Amino acid sequence: MSILKSISSPNDLKGLSYRDLEILADELRNEILNTVSNNGGHLASNLGIVETMISIHRIFNSPEDQIVLDVGHQSYVHKLLTGRQGRFDTLRQWNGISGFTNREESEYDPFGAGHSGTSISAALGLATANLLNGSPNYVIAVVGDGSFTNGMIYEALNNCTKNNLKLIIILNDNEMSISENVGGLSKYLSRIRTSEKYFTLKHQTQRFFRKIPLVGENLVMETRKLKKRFKKRVMSENLFENLGLDYLGPIDGSDQKKLETVLREAKDKNRCCLVHVHTVKGKGYQPAEDNPEIYHSVGSFDLEKGVDPTNQSTNFSSVFGDILCREAAQNPSVCAITAAMTSGTGLSEFRKKHRQRFFDVGIAEEHAVTFAAGLSANGKLPVCAVYSTFTQRVYDQLIHDVAIQKLPLIMALDRCGLVPGDGITHQGIYDCSYLSSIPGITIFSPETYAEMEQSFNQAFHHNGLTVIRYPKGAQSEYDRSQYQTCGEVSYQDFGKTPGEVAVITYGRITKNVHDAIASLNAKISVRLIKLVKVHPLDFESVFTLIEATKKIYIVEEGIKNGGVAEKLAAGIAQNEKMGDKTVSIRAIDDPLIEHGDLTSLYESCGFLSEQIFVELNNLIHKSI
Repeated sequence: MSILKSISSPNDLKGLSYRDLEILADELRNEILNTVSNNGGHLASNLGIVETMISIHRIFNSPEDQIVLDVGHQSYVHKLLTGRQGRFDTLRQWNGISGFTNREESEYDPFGAGHSGTSISAALGLATANLLNGSPNYVIAVVGDGSFTNGMIYEALNNCTKNNLKLIIILNDNEMSISENVGGLSKYLSRIRTSEKYFTLKHQTQRFFRKIPLVGENLVMETRKLKKRFKKRVMSENLFENLGLDYLGPIDGSDQKKLETVLREAKDKNRCCLVHVHTVKGKGYQPAEDNPEIYHSVGSFDLEKGVDPTNQSTNFSSVFGDILCREAAQNPSVCAITAAMTSGTGLSEFRKKHRQRFFDVGIAEEHAVTFAAGLSANGKLPVCAVYSTFTQRVYDQLIHDVAIQKLPLIMALDRCGLVPGDGITHQGIYDCSYLSSIPGITIFSPETYAEMEQSFNQAFHHNGLTVIRYPKGAQSEYDRSQYQTCGEVSYQDFGKTPGEVAVITYGRITKNVHDAIASLNAKISVRLIKLVKVHPLDFESVFTLIEATKKIYIVEEGIKNGGVAEKLAAGIAQNEKMGDKTVSIRAIDDPLIEHGDLTSLYESCGFLSEQIFVELNNLIHKSI
């Protein structure tokens, strides 16, 4: 019988033998591999953390002891061990379980996540609330080493020194050494300091000294001081101990017995403790071990063949990379900056061809933008490639460090609009609304690769802050031959001119709008207007195209509140020459959109072509 199938809660782990745990670890990896190869998801980090997560759930008592996972995309083992394996095949699917931690999904998820660096701050808040409430429960923050490039982590660590705080931080180190250990003696001491015999001897010695009348407690304290002085002599300085935390490790993340020994020791400390665990990304699946970056986040793939990194179809990210490489070849001032998303943003070739001008700053988006502003201030042309969802973190830097100082900088925003799979924390639907409030900013939202190239060409010669936003995936294909131009706007007429209805849209959703209008079979005259520059809007051209039309329908794949559609509607209403026009908007009213495939996400927002057709048809007949 499968051991995994017998696990309905973490309590079921506690009676298993170490041999059973080895079998369970294999079963967990197989379950994750099978599901992710079908559904897509984050693979390498989840395969690496299996034994560590088993140990956490065996030593602690979740959900009373709360486990906070940084980012949350390494939560698959946690989900399988906390009563969600029956639905695990729905991972990242519409109405299925999330690929991240989610408070609404389970009591075992005390804090939701999706962006890096939040775990220790949240865990510190939870642990402090426990302390104020007199609760004896622990809070465990599991943080990957990549998150330690995020400044928020250090802001939190600086506040973790309060006594009686039942907070344990587990550093999941699967790529780099955070604290360098020097020489064979140091490694030998690390093995001793994380062994069960060492902890047993230490506790026995402390108990013996404490029994000595009058001087016992002083002897314990002097022994601790002597140990610390000796460690400083033979080991390099440890960042975490210098910050005032107790440090245990590093530990082999696949050694179940040692993991449990060290976690028990961490529980015995009456203050914040950091446990340093070494894991292997992609463990148990050789292709992922060999190429962990490729298998960090994947779509569905064949387990036998693996992901073929050379078989990548053209998409907006790759076209962006090509455009930037070409410009950099003729313009030595062009620099590219990314925040730990080199391949995801299409910059792998730029890194190879222009290595001196390529900067991956780690998961530090705020630093990326201000660093880019510094480059710009000294004459470089920086291009920051960031996902839309992570750009939410740099609003202040874009205002203070770029816009106010009138510095040229290009923000290449990937994954704009609705994003399948990753869900509520990764939807790129806010950027047009909040970025358009930044003084002097220009925002482009191309629908095609050609429009993308034109947008970047303008940005390369623009002396200010420019944002070019584009979706995940490839451009949509349909007949665009009938589009005409008016100023900075494109338009196409269906039926007689000027049309009974004008439909305005931009970006990827244009194809669905075009198909919906085409389905009307020219029974009704419609003018389709497509924007590329969405801020500042070319109102003069838009007004010219809608002047003779009474009914306006605007479709926007973004939030309605403060979006392009509302700005268009306000501009039309405030212009006396526009007369008595009725404006209807199809945009996202409720921005808290969960995970699922793009078709399901579109359907939930009313963005499918057949839904737009029905709404447009009803709108037209009401106007007759």
